[in-house]
Amino acid sequence: MATLAVNKLSLAPLGAGDLIDRAVRLYRRHFLTLIRISTPPVVVSVIGTVVMTIGMREVGQTPDEMSLAIYGALIFVGVMLRAGGTLLTLIVMGGATRNLVTHLLWNEPVTARATYRNVRSRFWGLLGASLLVGVWITFTAFISIIAWYFATIILVLGAVAFAQVAPAWLSATIGVIGTIIGIVAAMFLFFFLAGRVAYVPQVMLVEGKGVFDALGRSFSLARGNVRRLMAMTIFTTFAAYSALMILIIPLGWYGYLHGIDPSPWNMERAPAWFAVGYQVLGEASSILLLPVWMLGLSLLYVDERVRHEGYDIELMAARQLGPMPQPTRPRAGGQQMGPYTPAIVNPASQPPTQRRTPGSNWSPGSTLGLR
Repeated sequence: MATLAVNKLSLAPLGAGDLIDRAVRLYRRHFLTLIRISTPPVVVSVIGTVVMTIGMREVGQTPDEMSLAIYGALIFVGVMLRAGGTLLTLIVMGGATRNLVTHLLWNEPVTARATYRNVRSRFWGLLGASLLVGVWITFTAFISIIAWYFATIILVLGAVAFAQVAPAWLSATIGVIGTIIGIVAAMFLFFFLAGRVAYVPQVMLVEGKGVFDALGRSFSLARGNVRRLMAMTIFTTFAAYSALMILIIPLGWYGYLHGIDPSPWNMERAPAWFAVGYQVLGEASSILLLPVWMLGLSLLYVDERVRHEGYDIELMAARQLGPMPQPTRPRAGGQQMGPYTPAIVNPASQPPTQRRTPGSNWSPGSTLGLR
C-alpha cells in the first residue's frame, strides 16, 4: 500500500506537542537521509572545535612569540570554522524546507541530493540572509541578557530590603520565585525577538523571495510562535544532553581508568587527546539532533502559513490542478507582478524535468494519493 505524502505531513494547526511529535516521526522515517543532510555543517563545526581547542590549550604554554602567533591563528581559524558551520546549518535548513514541501506537494522523495541542489540554487542569497540572522540573534541574546541582569539586580535589592521587615524565609522564597520569573521573562523576550527571523531561509527557498523581502516576510509570519519555539528548544536541549551523555560516558570511564579526572571543570588539566575527544563528541552529538530542529522549523513555517494564509488550501489546489503559472516580473512600462503566486516557486536553476510543460504527462496526484 502506498504511503500518502499528505499523511506524512498532515496540514493542520500544530501545538507544541504536535510539532515535536510530527518532527520526531518524520525523523524516524527519514533517519539516514537526514543524517547525511546534517553531517556537512557539523563536520565543519567539529574541525573548528578541534583547531580551537588545540590553540587554546597551547596558547598559555607557548615559550616564544612565534608559537604564540601560530596558536593565536589556530584559535581564530577555529572560531571562523565554528561560525561557518553554524551559518551552513541555517543555509541547509532552507534547502531542507523546500525538499519537505515538495515532498508534501508532489510526493518527491526526501534526499540529500535534492536538499543540496536547492541550497546551491540560492547559496549566496542564503549566506547573506544567514549572516543577517546571526547578527540579529546575537543582538537579541545581548538584549535579553541585559534585561535579565537588571531584573536580577532589582530583585536582589528588593529581597534585601524586604528582609528588613519580614521573616528571612519569606524574603528568600520571594527572591527565588522572582528569579525564576525573571529567567522565564528573559527567555520569552529572547524567543519573541529571535523568532522574528526564524523563517528567513524557508521563505527564500519556498517562496523565491530576496534577502530583505524574506526578512520582512518572516517578521509578518512569526506571530504567536514563542511558546512553540521555546518548547522545541527545551526538547532539543534535553535530547542533545542525553545523546551527549551516551557518547561521553564511555570516554569518561576510559579516562577515569587511566587516572584522568573526566569532569568538564578540570578539562584544562586533562591530556590533549581527552580534551579533543570530549569536544568532538560534544559536537558530533548534534548530528543526531540537528535534523529534529531542522524538521521542527520547517514544520513550524508550514504551520504558520496554514494558520495565517490557508496554505493547506493552496497545496490541495496544487495537487488537484497542477502548479500555477509563474508570476511575471515588473516591466519597464510599469506593469506590476500578478497578485497570485504559486504554492511553491520554482527556482530558475531547477532542472526542466521537474517543471510542468504544456502537453506533458505530469500528474500532481490527488488528495487521496491516487494517480
